[in-house]
Amino acid sequence: MKQAKDYIIFPLDFPSEKEAREYVSLLSGEVGMFKVGLELFIQSGPEIVRHIRDTGGAKIFLDLKLHDIPATVGRAMKRVADLGVTFATVHCGESRNMLEAAVEGSGGNVGVLGVTVLTSVSDQDIAQAGFRDEFAADMSALVMRRAAMAKAAGCAGVVCSGLEVGQIRSAFGKDFAAITPGIRPAWELAEDDQKRVTTPAQAIQNGSDFLVIGRPIRDAEDPRTAARKIAEEIGTVI
Repeated sequence: MKQAKDYIIFPLDFPSEKEAREYVSLLSGEVGMFKVGLELFIQSGPEIVRHIRDTGGAKIFLDLKLHDIPATVGRAMKRVADLGVTFATVHCGESRNMLEAAVEGSGGNVGVLGVTVLTSVSDQDIAQAGFRDEFAADMSALVMRRAAMAKAAGCAGVVCSGLEVGQIRSAFGKDFAAITPGIRPAWELAEDDQKRVTTPAQAIQNGSDFLVIGRPIRDAEDPRTAARKIAEEIGTVI
């Protein structure tokens, strides 16, 4: 049975493998998954993934946001599938073919997640990027368009903000995973570069399967206690 801590994905957004390893050791029993992003993967490569896997206690979310021609993405996902991670990300971007290539490359050994719209993006950003007015006026319409493309391509789910996860769940059902970044605990909502944020309890109630929670844990005086406190908040609604 899924426990409250299993909903928490902690991003290892550190410039060195040493710092990442320290947090893996500290939080392995307190979170369900560790996210390895571009900065750490460029610094440490597959070795940090192997370390997390060998440490045990938490799964791995490889967040590289692949975005290239379909053949390149497909070959890259084959290499990702060899690493033993649970999820890996691909930008939904412009091409369903790219998503399909990622799914084929995964060989069913890793869940491919389509990244819809980054939580740092605002409606003004969408307008300035040249998207149609309907998407700038209602960013959820763009998220849903890209989620539908990911679903049709065979992706395991999408990364979306907590503000759209309810629509994702209603439209695509329980078997289509929704991973939600931009999470701020009710006790620590603050202004930062995430424009579309929500609390753990709100995101879970709306249908999120996993929550990416970094700063409230990483910057806490006691990260382990902060993770437990967030799990307690999640526990009130599951």
